[in-house]
Amino acid sequence: MTAISKLGEFSLIRHLTRDLKPCQPSTVYSVGDDAAVLNHGGKRTLVTTDLLLEGIHFNLEYVPLRHLGYKAVAVNVSDICAMNATPTQITIGLGVSSRFSVEDLEEFYVGARLACEHYKVDLVGGDTCASMNGLTIAITCLGVADEQDIVYRNGAKPNDLICVSGNLGSAYLGLQLLERELQVFRATQHDNLGKAAEHNDAIHEKFEGREYLLERQLKPEARIDIVEQLRKAGIKPTAMMDISDGLSSELFHICTQSKVGCDIYEDKLPIDYQAVALADEMNLNIVTCALNGGEDYELLFTCDIHDYEKLVPLDDVYIIGHITPAEYSSEQPEQPANLRLIPRTGDPLPLTAQGWNAFQQQQD
Repeated sequence: MTAISKLGEFSLIRHLTRDLKPCQPSTVYSVGDDAAVLNHGGKRTLVTTDLLLEGIHFNLEYVPLRHLGYKAVAVNVSDICAMNATPTQITIGLGVSSRFSVEDLEEFYVGARLACEHYKVDLVGGDTCASMNGLTIAITCLGVADEQDIVYRNGAKPNDLICVSGNLGSAYLGLQLLERELQVFRATQHDNLGKAAEHNDAIHEKFEGREYLLERQLKPEARIDIVEQLRKAGIKPTAMMDISDGLSSELFHICTQSKVGCDIYEDKLPIDYQAVALADEMNLNIVTCALNGGEDYELLFTCDIHDYEKLVPLDDVYIIGHITPAEYSSEQPEQPANLRLIPRTGDPLPLTAQGWNAFQQQQD
């Protein structure tokens, strides 16, 4: 028997869907990108689905239900944005154990509805059922785009510029901060009330000045504003996806599907100063956090080098490297071997996909 963790999420999807052949003429693009693409006449319809599982993707000991509702919608909207499309509707499915009250679910829906209003997305349906364990969230998001505007992962070509929006590693460090303080809190639960109160004050001090990192983890935003900026500037990316599992993993997917390599530069990676300070305090390598942390939900995209002058003036967009011709090894003939990080000093380093892997986390 083969353990699921041996394959990981994306290899498992490829394994299970490798022989799928669409029988409907309306299926333009099936499994393999941030969203499927359907043709029902006129604009194309995009469909994406995500699962969020308690204990795997979120911990309700420090994640407020209102924030969770907002985040659940935002991360699905992000997948539609990653296809250069406009999100339009969502459905929400919930599996709920008996420990949750009606008021708890109301809190979740307050956050979800707030996100829908913010992104101008309609909540049009879903399902709710009993669960034996915790909370399960399943969201489907739909979007629309003209056929010629849709951007897939497989269009990057040599000499294209590699760009990211926002900054990297902040969400991961926000998670590390929350996890650290949770462990400290658990260790002090048996203290008397006076000490518990003192600890609560200490937690607030630990969080002070780091609100941005916490927000990046608890309430991420889909970068629909970047998609709109690119449209206004007359730029259509050659490949794009959102950064949910870490920059290195997403570069791996784009390069593998586009059959190219890449060089990215350490000194070009956008990193927030709060992230740098906390990484130093926790003895973490900030570059490793930026490359592999995940849950940033920023956009990673490639553009034709001739769009350079249009890219430079864009707000919150950073050029971090370029695409190179693919080089392959005999050990892994289907995966480009030349994904490289160019450090500030020294020789280039190979990039490996070390981002979030839920099945590996579950095994650990």
